[in-house]
Order: sequence, then structure tokens, then C-alpha cells
Amino acid sequence: MKTACPICRKPAQPEFRPFCSSRCANVDLQRWLSGSYVLPGDEAEDEAGGDDDES
Repeated sequence: MKTACPICRKPAQPEFRPFCSSRCANVDLQRWLSGSYVLPGDEAEDEAGGDDDES
């Protein structure tokens, strides 16, 4: 059973799996780098520990 490329739905090629070509792999990478894809989760807390009362 062949899998389909998640970008263009063409059959995936073994050398670019799960994509059909390097172009579709690069499209997917660009979507991750630009923030188009987001993993669900809790919002990050302040790295300083959240203590804002340093007066």
C-alpha cells in the first residue's frame, strides 16, 4: 500500500518519504519554520520563574 504525499497527494517516493519530492519536503519545512503548523500545548511560562515583584 502506497502512502500519499501530505502536501500534494501524489504517491510518496522512498527517497523523500513521506513526500513525493524534495519540493514538497521543502514546502512542509517552510510551513514549520514560518509557524503555520503549531503543536497544541500549554502556554510557556516566563523563564525567570514568574516573579514580577522585584521592586
